[in-house]
Amino acid sequence: MVSPDQALPGRSQPVLAPGAVHYVNGRPLQPPFPAGLSSIVLAGGCFWGIEEIFWQVPGVYTTAAGYAGGATPNPTYEEVCTARTGHTESVLVVFDPEVIPLERLLAVFWQSHDPTLGMRQGNDVGTQYRSAVFTTDPGQVATVRDTERHYLERLQAAGVDDPITTEIAPLDHFYWAEHYHQQYLAKHPNGYRCHSAAGVSYDPA
Repeated sequence: MVSPDQALPGRSQPVLAPGAVHYVNGRPLQPPFPAGLSSIVLAGGCFWGIEEIFWQVPGVYTTAAGYAGGATPNPTYEEVCTARTGHTESVLVVFDPEVIPLERLLAVFWQSHDPTLGMRQGNDVGTQYRSAVFTTDPGQVATVRDTERHYLERLQAAGVDDPITTEIAPLDHFYWAEHYHQQYLAKHPNGYRCHSAAGVSYDPA
C-alpha cells in the first residue's frame, strides 16, 4: 500500500459532475437521499460486477461506483490503477433498512466475492481490488464484525483454511467514479463480470 505522503496529489474537483442519475432506476447517485435510508460502502473486486449485484437487491435505493480507502482526493480511474492513490474500487450502497436489514445486505456481500484473497479478486491483482467494508455509522461496526465471524465459520466448515482479509474501517471519503463506470454492466450487458466468489453460502443449507 502506498503511504499517504507518497500518494498522488489528486484534484479539488470531483470527476463525476453533480446531478448524475442511476442508469437503471433513474434515482440520484449523490446525496441528498430520502430520509430513513442508510448507506455503506463495499469493495469486492472490480466495481462493475459488485455494483450490478447490489442494484438488483430489493430494498436498495441506489448504487454508485467509486473509490474509497485511499489518500488521493478525487482520483481518476487511471490514477487508481497505478496503485498510487491507496483506493480500492468500491460501491456506495444506499438502502432501506426496513426492507433489507444491514445483516442481509452484508450476507450478499460476503458470498458475492472471495474475501480471503488479499490484494486481488480472480484475475484482477492490485491494491485497488482488495475486499473492504467502509461503515458510515458507528452502529454498523458490530453488525459487520458479527457477519464477518459468521462467514468465516461458514468458510471453515466448507474446508477453506485461509483467513478473511477484508479491510473494515469507518468511511473517510467516497469519491464517485467517472460517468462511464456508473452502472457499467447495464450499459454493456456483455461486459466483463470480473468479481469472483468463494462458492460458500452465507446461510447454512
